[in-house]
Amino acid sequence: MATQARLLHRLPPISVMIACLVLAIMLVLVIFAPMIAPMDPRDVSSYSLMDMEIPPIFMEGGDPRFLLGTDNQGRDLVSVILFGLRISILIGIGAVLFAAAVGVALGLIAGFFGGLVDSVVMRLADILVSFPTILVALLISGIARAQLHADTVLTWAPLILIFAIAINEWVQYARTVRASSMVEISRDYVRAAKVIGLPPRRIMLRHILPNVMSSVMVIATINLAGAILTEATLSFLGAGMPPTYPSLGTLIRIGNQFLFSGLWWIAVMPATVLVILVLAVNIIGDYLRDRFNPKLMAR
Repeated sequence: MATQARLLHRLPPISVMIACLVLAIMLVLVIFAPMIAPMDPRDVSSYSLMDMEIPPIFMEGGDPRFLLGTDNQGRDLVSVILFGLRISILIGIGAVLFAAAVGVALGLIAGFFGGLVDSVVMRLADILVSFPTILVALLISGIARAQLHADTVLTWAPLILIFAIAINEWVQYARTVRASSMVEISRDYVRAAKVIGLPPRRIMLRHILPNVMSSVMVIATINLAGAILTEATLSFLGAGMPPTYPSLGTLIRIGNQFLFSGLWWIAVMPATVLVILVLAVNIIGDYLRDRFNPKLMAR
């Protein structure tokens, strides 16, 4: 009985398991979106203006072909949301990975070498963190779009958004890794590695980095929801993905134009999916933060 009680105590709460299930379902839908979606919203020939503004199937006037209805261009909302969800998740993951790579690298260098290197990295971090993320992202996105030709914006839009979102987010990783690295440097195994003459790069990558990755994983999970929301905000303001290849934020912006004309489903459906996605990621992130908290683990 005691062993069974300990096993049950180690299981995550029901809310976390539900969040993991929801996130897993969304990832499967994202991966197999081209096969699951009834139509390809990127292909203009796959939809017709005759099908525009059809309400969801549970409303009067709904069409069994379109479970969640259609938008103002006659696109099936299920298909558009699946592809929009795909874009939002990919941009969010890309921004988190880019920010984590830059932040971890700079944090390791600052914490290991200290001195002038540490001062330069931390002052740069202080300067960046003094600017709101959304304003920096708007500035970078606007400059990039002004320099690029209209035909190339669609190709480079995801990379522009990833860079614009990640440019401010690396600071949190750098500060956390720097603090953890300064603690690990005082350990005997790092001192022994220095004594036997191992190069700094090998000490940082083989000895220090594995011991700080748990904190990085927790920060990355929590920041994923923020990156997805930032991308949705940029797209809603018109500085994100174009309407021809929309993300969830772009779909909400398009639907917002018809919200007060009775076509509420064009905005509400993608907004609901965005809320569910961010809520699931936040629940998992909060659980991991508590799970890897040393004080709570000691209890």
